[in-house]
Amino acid sequence: MAKDNDLLERLRRSPMGDWTISDVQTICKRYGFLFRPGSGTSHVQIKHPSAQLILTIPARRPIKPIYIRKFVRYIDEHGGKL
Repeated sequence: MAKDNDLLERLRRSPMGDWTISDVQTICKRYGFLFRPGSGTSHVQIKHPSAQLILTIPARRPIKPIYIRKFVRYIDEHGGKL
């Protein structure tokens, strides 16, 4: 649990790191977000059960900093604080 909190904080502090889609998936699982690979596309979809917005992130490695920032903001806005 603390390790996932640490991972989110590291994403927040360093969006330009060499982040992978598995890092994003780990955080989604920890905070109760739905993580769905797109069918026939190189993107993944992230959604909180109570949110209307679906966040789409390219699954290529490394993930660009703009997508990491959007992901962290999405987690914060939809209950990512423990």
